[in-house]
Amino acid sequence: MGYFDAASSAPLHPVARQALLASLDEGWADPARLYKEGRRARMLLDAAREAAAEAVGCRPDELAFTSSGTRAVHTGIAGALAGRRRVGRHLIVSAVEHSSVLHSAELLEAAGGSVTQVAVDRGGLVDPAAYGDALRADTALACLQSANHEVGTEQPVGAVAEVCREAGVPLLVDAAQSLGWGPVDGGWSLLTASAHKWGGPSGVGLLVVRKGVRFAAQGPVDERESGRAPGFENIPAIVAAAASLRAVRAEAAGEAVRLRELTDRIRARVPRLVSDVEVVGDPVRRLPGVVTFSCLYVDGEALLHELDREGFAVSSGSSCTSSTLTPSHVLRAMGVLSEGNVRVSLPPGTAEEDVERFLAVLPGAVTAVREKLGAPVASEVVREEDVLVVDSLGKRCPIPVIELAKVIGDVPVGGLVRVLSDDEAARLDIPAWCEMRDQEYVGEEPAEKGTAYVVRRVS
Repeated sequence: MGYFDAASSAPLHPVARQALLASLDEGWADPARLYKEGRRARMLLDAAREAAAEAVGCRPDELAFTSSGTRAVHTGIAGALAGRRRVGRHLIVSAVEHSSVLHSAELLEAAGGSVTQVAVDRGGLVDPAAYGDALRADTALACLQSANHEVGTEQPVGAVAEVCREAGVPLLVDAAQSLGWGPVDGGWSLLTASAHKWGGPSGVGLLVVRKGVRFAAQGPVDERESGRAPGFENIPAIVAAAASLRAVRAEAAGEAVRLRELTDRIRARVPRLVSDVEVVGDPVRRLPGVVTFSCLYVDGEALLHELDREGFAVSSGSSCTSSTLTPSHVLRAMGVLSEGNVRVSLPPGTAEEDVERFLAVLPGAVTAVREKLGAPVASEVVREEDVLVVDSLGKRCPIPVIELAKVIGDVPVGGLVRVLSDDEAARLDIPAWCEMRDQEYVGEEPAEKGTAYVVRRVS
């Protein structure tokens, strides 16, 4: 089985398994108690905190263990906003943050606060100057992920942190995807991470709050984890998380070189093996093991099933895999093709032969999906004066784009095609198709039902 979805959850590292099993017999007691078993549990917890703090690059008393990375994000944002409530209730986030950050932003807006989303370029990268432009007198907090979870783009955290520091605004960094590869540089104020992203057990997150950062924990608190993560600590899981973080860091330098070569191979060869493919994400500033591409005329969910049958586990940001039938907010913010989207995220230890086998089966999998979609029920095509109208109402991705591709040759150069669609993905995929096919995307027009997307034939 080729497990290529490490960005969702990495396989349990052997060191994590060993540490977990060993600490089950030693770390079961209450670390707050003074008897022998409690002291033993406290020693394990303290050692894990010191190891994790060393990996992060912070003081042990700045780090708290939470029940997940998502909980760390929610707690960190809520506490930082509350600690600076006298400054204001304005939050800055990038448009490609993890949903845990965006959900916290939605909660702030619902409570009367305000949020500014910083745009990204087509590679998914933010401009530090845009964070500076977004800062206001009432800005309480800014958030920026260290690396994107869908396309692997690494963000300029250090530069953004400096912009925020000069304005006296704390920066929270979601380091879930990158912490296993190395510490996050720069003068950040808060940091969150999740153990199952680097090969630790699930159910362990990290929340780091630098000394001097105003922070007021929200909700009921108790004496555990500095009041920032109430509840009994899962000491065996915490010990395993810290042990595996140290282990993957020891392997990171060599493994990063090896995985980057494998993902470079995928980035270079997929467009040669499969027609009409867009490789997305920054080509240079990216995580070692992540490569993402989108295939025209492909149903993302169907492609994932085809690859699963071939023994490969990958993920997708395509709207076709979503119950809401809307494309990934990350791909939407980048303005790239969403249909037929595949994210390959290689775990440490991935064999070269597995990547070669993936490249061997991918063209057949894409062809199989395209053949199934190649002859759908024909859309109604009519002419309105000099405009060809394609009625794709009620048809989901990638049918509207397929029907556009079928008829573009039926209009003269300079002629227009008007695609009617009520699928949100069309707003992203039709412009992307135009860019890939060197046709002109004119824009949207209101329609009696859905939206009309207007394309001019250039060649």
